[in-house]
Amino acid sequence: MAKPVRLTLLLLCSSLLVGCATESARRSLSSGAKGHRIEKVRTTAYTGDEGTGHRNAVGGRLSAGRVRSAASDWSRFPLGTKFQIFGTKEIYEIDDYGGALIGTNTIDLYKATRAAMRAWGVRRVDIEILQWGSAEQSLKVLRPRRHVRIVRRMVAALESKTRRQSVLREF
Repeated sequence: MAKPVRLTLLLLCSSLLVGCATESARRSLSSGAKGHRIEKVRTTAYTGDEGTGHRNAVGGRLSAGRVRSAASDWSRFPLGTKFQIFGTKEIYEIDDYGGALIGTNTIDLYKATRAAMRAWGVRRVDIEILQWGSAEQSLKVLRPRRHVRIVRRMVAALESKTRRQSVLREF
């Protein structure tokens, strides 16, 4: 076989293998796989004293207790996603979102005080997903708020994901 043909076949096979591995990882994430480690997630911190109030996006109080509140782009980390930061015993649950988070892989961690918020700053941490949240629940909360531009972006991304997942389930 000619060298260019072999090289083309080799590249084609390797891209197919990478694609299969990527799809497998994506499916395990979207199917609610637990115990999945995500490395180097960018995290920031916020507090209710910043003018956003002490209520989360679903109307409950922001929590700094055993399970703490966190905000994200719900199309990446849906409402209800629980995770633990490696090296700590801190467990967070996504129950809020913020405009600066839309389109990013950043998670904003709720801190009870400004001092704690400032002390956290910006960090890249490894997290372990304990339970994936629900795209359906995220959409249920977000759809009535579609008049807000950032919410429309999350709704569009979530609807696109749910359509792709339903197509994959058919196969």
